[in-house]
Amino acid sequence: MIGQAIGELLPYALGVAISPIPIIAIILMLLSTRAGANSASFLLGWIAGVVGAAVVLLALSGALDTGDNGAPSNQSSTIKLVLGVLLMFLALRNFRKRPKAGEEAELPKWLQSIDTLTPAKAAGLGVLLSAVNPKNLLLIAGAMVALSQYKASVGDEAVVVAVFTIIAISTVAAPVVLYRVAGAKAQHLLDEMKVWLGQNNSVVMAVLLLVIGVVVLGKGISGLSA
Repeated sequence: MIGQAIGELLPYALGVAISPIPIIAIILMLLSTRAGANSASFLLGWIAGVVGAAVVLLALSGALDTGDNGAPSNQSSTIKLVLGVLLMFLALRNFRKRPKAGEEAELPKWLQSIDTLTPAKAAGLGVLLSAVNPKNLLLIAGAMVALSQYKASVGDEAVVVAVFTIIAISTVAAPVVLYRVAGAKAQHLLDEMKVWLGQNNSVVMAVLLLVIGVVVLGKGISGLSA
């Protein structure tokens, strides 16, 4: 059961993991004067946000009806259908934001003030970007709705949420690990990553959200027609 649950939650976790703006944010922190303290605080905030949102949404999802013979309930299937539509809408919005040929991508202005953050503010930013971000909330909600339908034990749910979290935070944690291992040698690579992610942020997110949205929508339709 745990393996099946993890397999179903994997696309959602990857969707949270592939978040270019938070990755750019932590790279900028690693290139700033408070590299160690701020990046560690941001990562802890990111982890806390993902775990907190998952726990709350799993508890809320537990109130949903369970389908017969282990099949998804109509409630969960309807939620998946709505989530799929919303994810596809976000995909379209991101695609429209993509820079035109020859244009430089426009990044959020708050990224320019990363160097002025304190560790406490960096942690708060991590929570904000992970748990309050609409894209992440939709993905975590979809994952927890799917997990709740397995009616697993608390221990099994904890294992699945832990695996989900590890995957979801992996791309934000990777630059921190790289910096800790390679030190100053990693700065050139981190800078190249920042530039590429900044320029391709909208397209990456559009493709990701479209694929996941179609998958979730399909599961919702399948569940309702079963």
